[in-house]
Amino acid sequence: MNIPRIALVTGANQGLGRALVEGLAARMDSRDLVLLTGRSQRRVTDAAHEVGRLSGTRARVEGRVLDVTDTDAIARLAEDLRARYGGVDVVLSNAVARVLPEESQAERADEFIDVSNTATHAILRSFGPLLRRGGRLLVVASSLGTLGHLDPRLHHLFDGASLDQVEYAVESWRGAVHNRTAQEGGWPIWLNVPSKVAQVAAVRAVAAERRANDLADGTLIAAVCPGMVDTATSRPWFSDYSQAQSPAQAAEAVLDLVLADHVDPALYGELVRFGKALDWYDGTPPVEQDRMLTP
Repeated sequence: MNIPRIALVTGANQGLGRALVEGLAARMDSRDLVLLTGRSQRRVTDAAHEVGRLSGTRARVEGRVLDVTDTDAIARLAEDLRARYGGVDVVLSNAVARVLPEESQAERADEFIDVSNTATHAILRSFGPLLRRGGRLLVVASSLGTLGHLDPRLHHLFDGASLDQVEYAVESWRGAVHNRTAQEGGWPIWLNVPSKVAQVAAVRAVAAERRANDLADGTLIAAVCPGMVDTATSRPWFSDYSQAQSPAQAAEAVLDLVLADHVDPALYGELVRFGKALDWYDGTPPVEQDRMLTP
């Protein structure tokens, strides 16, 4: 008898995270469990109940409170899932901090870095060891996550780095923002660029250590770019949404990757967009007046 699969999605109350939960719940089996997580008990509970009542839902859906900025809470949840179920099968790290165009990037740096980067590091460390054979651990990033989007002076901080080294680079960036030395060091004003590069670098670091064993048993660790998605987080940054996908549409390519029967070695440890790996070295540093929360 097959063991029920356990899936976890962070930042899942709304937007893409909610759509990922809905898609998993529809495409997994009735014995499987999808955990919808977020910071608010009420919103998590309501969202889980709503997904559970959808006509297409097959799997069980439960809400769990998880503030991804609390790394101890991430570790406790991982340990709880280990004790209850012996491991996990799907982890989708999707949480993101919402920043508006009129807000100071520097003033929001701590929250943004904590949600997007510190949490990513903690999820990789806590849930990577819990992945069962054939498991999937995907970090939702963006096409800005390729190294070429950073000033060449910063490339050595992330290219071929270990997870500890990526974490050190992120904290160095945070310190430079607070000390107002970030721009002279080559860091862009817009938080989303170094944050996404660091997310992808963290995934690459963990994947490099696990690649042989994971490919042998069909396990996938990767970053994913869902493309432009019409959500409350991204809408303030764009004037033209004619090419934007709904959260449900954007979730499809991610779910296809999650639920594929086989792992394409070319995608392992890479930033994947619509089923294809993006070149890690691609991209150009942003022009600072550009709006940079792009997909």
